[in-house]
Amino acid sequence: MAEQKPILEMKNVVSAYGRIKALKGISLKVYKGEIVTIIGANGAGKSTTLMTMCNVVQAVEGDVFYKGERINNVSSEQLPSMGLCQVPEGRRIFPRLSVLENLDMGAFFRKDKAGIKEDMERVFELFPKLKERRKQSGGTLSGGEQQMLAMGRALMSRPKVLLLDEPSMGLAPLLVQQIFNIIKMINEQGVTVVLVEQNANLALQCAQRGYVLETGSVVMEDDSANLLSNPDIRKAYLGE
Repeated sequence: MAEQKPILEMKNVVSAYGRIKALKGISLKVYKGEIVTIIGANGAGKSTTLMTMCNVVQAVEGDVFYKGERINNVSSEQLPSMGLCQVPEGRRIFPRLSVLENLDMGAFFRKDKAGIKEDMERVFELFPKLKERRKQSGGTLSGGEQQMLAMGRALMSRPKVLLLDEPSMGLAPLLVQQIFNIIKMINEQGVTVVLVEQNANLALQCAQRGYVLETGSVVMEDDSANLLSNPDIRKAYLGE
C-alpha cells in the first residue's frame, strides 16, 4: 500500500528574526485527520513554527508543503481560502465588531451564502455562548469567550487544517477543559489540527502525535501516549 502523503509538511525549515535563528532546520509531518501537538519550553520556537507554516514568518531556508504543493511564496492572506487557517496566540479578534461581524470576517472570501449560514449554525452549536452574545462587541467578551470567537471565526473559513496557538492561555481550568473538548469535536468533524500549547499534559492527551522542540530544533517525535509515559518528558514538561 502506498504511504499516505502528509497534508502539511516542513522540510529542513530555518526561520529567523533578523540575525537570530528561531527555527534551525526543523522537519515535521501532519497527516489528514490528525491532531498533532508541538510542545516545548517558552522560547523553543513553537509559535514561530505555526507562523512559518502559514507564512506570517517567512522560511529563509527549507520548504513548507500543503497538500503536496510548496507554499513558501503564497501570501499568508491567501492561505485561509486554500483551507489553511491559524488562530494566533492572544486571540486577535476585532474588539469593536459584534460577534456576528467577527464571524462574518472569517468567511469574507466565500461566496456560498447557504454554506456560510450552515457554518454559522455549526459554530453556534459548538459555542452556544457565542449565540447568546452574537450582538455584543467582541471587546466586551470574557477571555474564554474571545478564544471561542477566534476559533469560531477560523472555522467560518472552512479550514482543512487549523493551526491553534496557545488556545488555553489565560483561561480558568474549567474553560480550558471545555476548549479542549471542542478541539476534539472540531477534529471529529474532519478538520486536521496542529496544536501549540503550554499545557503539555492536556495537549498530549488531546493529540495522536507530538513533536518536542528545544531552541528551534525538533529533539523528539512520537505517539502522544509514548511521550506522556516518557520519564524525560514528564520531568521536563509535565512538572514531575
